Amino acid sequence: MNKVMLIGNVGKEPVVRYYDHDQAVATFPLATTERGYTLQNGTQVPDRTDWHNIVLSRGLAKVAEKYVHKGDKLYVEGRIRYRTYDDQRGIRHYVTEVYADNMELLSPKPVKSGNEEPVEQQTPNDNTLDNAPF
Repeated sequence: MNKVMLIGNVGKEPVVRYYDHDQAVATFPLATTERGYTLQNGTQVPDRTDWHNIVLSRGLAKVAEKYVHKGDKLYVEGRIRYRTYDDQRGIRHYVTEVYADNMELLSPKPVKSGNEEPVEQQTPNDNTLDNAPF
């Protein structure tokens, strides 16, 4: 089974390319961080950040184009693919990519300034969720 689940922050604005009949592919880097800790003997282990190349296609690419921005927190689920290519000097490069099948935006929506009414906080006992549009 080839399955990857990542939660991390978008490193750059997604690059979206269109081809054949309005089909799209989006690519961007995603940073995941393992938090540092202190061993019992007092040794500090620092944070470790890994960068992942994310590839989204079709509908997910269009969603990324509209809603995903640098710094956003995302959950990405997909599979790992490896590819190689030779550059102009003949040097072989190896690339590891995560081809996403699912993506969820975890960053809160930005608060718009203006004359909008404030949004009420919902408590767990609030029954207003019964009227939700989904």
